[in-house]
Amino acid sequence: MSEPVVHITNLTLKYRHKPVLQDLNWTIKRNENWLLCGASGSGKTSLAKAIAGLTHSYGNIEICFNPNNSSPALAYYVANWFQFKDLEGQSNFYYQQRYNKQAVETTATVKAELESFGGKHALEIKELDRILAALGFSALVNSTLIQLSSGEHKKLQLVKAIWLKPQLLILDLPYNGLDVASRQNLNLLLDEISATGSQLILISNDTELPACLDHFAVIESGKLIEIEADERSSYEIDLISDRVPAFINDFAIPKTDTEIIKMVDVNISYGDKQVLKNINWEVKSGEKWVLQGHNGSGKSTLLSLICGDHPQAYANNFYLFGNKRGSGESIWEIKARIGLISPELHWYFDPSATVAQSIISGFYDSSGLFCDPGYTKKAQADELIHYFGLTAYQNTLMNELPLGKQRLALLARTIVKNPELLILDEPCQGLDQQQTRHFNQLVDELCSHGTTLIYVGHFESQLPACIENRILLENGAVKTVENIFSIT
Repeated sequence: MSEPVVHITNLTLKYRHKPVLQDLNWTIKRNENWLLCGASGSGKTSLAKAIAGLTHSYGNIEICFNPNNSSPALAYYVANWFQFKDLEGQSNFYYQQRYNKQAVETTATVKAELESFGGKHALEIKELDRILAALGFSALVNSTLIQLSSGEHKKLQLVKAIWLKPQLLILDLPYNGLDVASRQNLNLLLDEISATGSQLILISNDTELPACLDHFAVIESGKLIEIEADERSSYEIDLISDRVPAFINDFAIPKTDTEIIKMVDVNISYGDKQVLKNINWEVKSGEKWVLQGHNGSGKSTLLSLICGDHPQAYANNFYLFGNKRGSGESIWEIKARIGLISPELHWYFDPSATVAQSIISGFYDSSGLFCDPGYTKKAQADELIHYFGLTAYQNTLMNELPLGKQRLALLARTIVKNPELLILDEPCQGLDQQQTRHFNQLVDELCSHGTTLIYVGHFESQLPACIENRILLENGAVKTVENIFSIT
């Protein structure tokens, strides 16, 4: 019989006195690689952190590393979110800070971060270049941490983990924010390190997975249940009701030929690094676009111009809602007409607000709620809370929710004011397939009433049906503008 590497007995874990795991038992034998899937909030991340020794639990967790394996005897956990600090040890960043020159100057570079990590674990630099190239990260080694997008931060953590090759590697939602090529190459790299002695616990509801995964499990009612590979989808739970709130259904934006966005030879540079190159793009009222491109292609920077967050918007020939930027409009007048969700907004959002406060804050484009919204706004927020299956969590703090439920709350916040322009940057990160499908159905419903849409997503199969056009960026330039129905 194969020797157990991880042996868990009667594991119990509570969060703020609420049971998450109850007398859970799990044995992982030598050379086994596991996928842990299932509904948001079932306890997957809590279990992963308990195995890595990052959270307190009751019960017994034994990890038996192989003394004959040259890989580090570590249970190494890669979280979905990466929290970094600047050179002064501060980590309380705000959403627009990545465009602040002073913040860039006080934040470490990717190169310095990797050198520090390699030195700490006595890793060989010569192995690093191949990993960086495989994940499309080589060109970013001189960037500072605050300049990276969420997908690029995820890549940095994956680069470290694969370079380290620990005996037990635990990856929490590793595909979030990654483009198609990076996902495929990540799977190949995971297969490689598995063949050389690393064992994997991978938390994901994705379908394209490393070939080395050979065991599958879900957590249900606080206990771990081993399942077959083809049973995974049956454990996803649909938390969204079918009834779209009436105040959204009854809202309509008149169809016009107005240009919502017009960019003429737009360029954005940071020092010698050009991020956007001669961008020309027009979006008319009511159009539905998907914005695509590999990680680092310039998508986040392009969206920051539209949302009024990037200071270089004023130095370019750029029109928004028919007005040239810098012609007297305030950033709050712009944001009042835009509904936005992005991984970065989620990252920097006030975690101490409750679910209800977070959703209502969408009326004011604030991170958290700082005024009495009145009866009507509260009632509309209540309808969305019910629609997204969050009624039981409406008074819960955002940072006490599982990632998937945080995402649903921020999605509700995005649409609560029925914005004229909806910008959805990878909106379904952290959601399972059923939640993704239902949210995209809601987007279709919203956009049938005249809302203009820009949707960032890497996979055509996970897009709303209403999408009509695509703009594809490559290395900061427009590579393709086309009708979505011409994509094969």
